[in-house]
Amino acid sequence: MGIKIEFNPELALRNILEFKSGEKKIEECIPENLEEGKIYDFLKREQRNFWLKGEIPLIETKGNGNYSRPIASVIILEATHFDNDNSETCTKGKYKIVEIFKDKEIHFEATDRIGKRYTVEY
Repeated sequence: MGIKIEFNPELALRNILEFKSGEKKIEECIPENLEEGKIYDFLKREQRNFWLKGEIPLIETKGNGNYSRPIASVIILEATHFDNDNSETCTKGKYKIVEIFKDKEIHFEATDRIGKRYTVEY
């Protein structure tokens, strides 16, 4: 049987218009007015694992692998798995905005912020 779980190197949320049209919950969407330093809630379907020890990109998704470039750098503060009312496994949590990207520059290299690559000591 096995356990279905997904490892996410970024936090992919929907456009706020999907909440306004009633298609998604607010926690599934990127807030309309992001603020650096502010903490927001997120909600994802399925069981997801996020890296908790550093910054990851916040991206917009339209579904089916259709993603934007990073909108901001965030830190996942907590992530909890639970079954919703439909017995569907979901992941909810909190993230903090570190920096909002206002340009087209590249801000991540693989999973590391540019200029903040972590080194491994052997």
